[in-house]
Amino acid sequence: MIFAAILAGGVGSRMGNSDVPKQFLNLGDKPILIHTIEKFIINSKFDKILVLTPNNFINSTIDLIKNIEGETDKIIVLEGGETRNDTIRNAISYIKSNFSIDDNSIIVTHDSVRPFVSHRIIEDNIKMASEYGACDTVIPATDTIVESVDGDTISSIPLRDHYYQGQTPQSFRINKLDSLYNNLSKEEIDSLTDAAKIFTLNNEDVFLVEGDVTNIKITYPYDLKLANTILKGGY
Repeated sequence: MIFAAILAGGVGSRMGNSDVPKQFLNLGDKPILIHTIEKFIINSKFDKILVLTPNNFINSTIDLIKNIEGETDKIIVLEGGETRNDTIRNAISYIKSNFSIDDNSIIVTHDSVRPFVSHRIIEDNIKMASEYGACDTVIPATDTIVESVDGDTISSIPLRDHYYQGQTPQSFRINKLDSLYNNLSKEEIDSLTDAAKIFTLNNEDVFLVEGDVTNIKITYPYDLKLANTILKGGY
């Protein structure tokens, strides 16, 4: 089976004076979250699309999807977690409790505020995760990367050719992701910034999927302005 997990559990504190999480702000004539969901619902390979939101937005998210997409049993709205990885864990727990999966079943995890993910990127994630077990969507770093350990002075300037900017989706075989997570110590779990690190901490390979510069994450007010410009350009 193939599942999508749209990670909409954040509160969007960096968006500024917004009364709702950023994923519910309008991009064009509909919420960012709906744009993102639509990129996945048109792909027939997904058995279910899980949308994970803050608890107090579950009912409004269900109503929002119903009003725009109509009645569908392909989309399931669940409660997200306190952190990104807690949210993914909630998705996996729901999947394992409600579906019969095998070692080839995969989950494609995606930021709810990356509405311009392409069909090609999603297809490449499904292919790579199915074949290799784990993949991450990235683009080459275009700026020089500067490391500073103390926040005041440069510690090192690594070779830019070896560095990439992470995007999403990140996609995994579900049982392998779950098993590797359970191998981690509490200190390792506390250090997690994304699900791909679960594999690297276990010395497991995560393969690269080529992303796209337009696959932006809407985090700040400027990003929303840029996203509206991209949308008006007919991307």
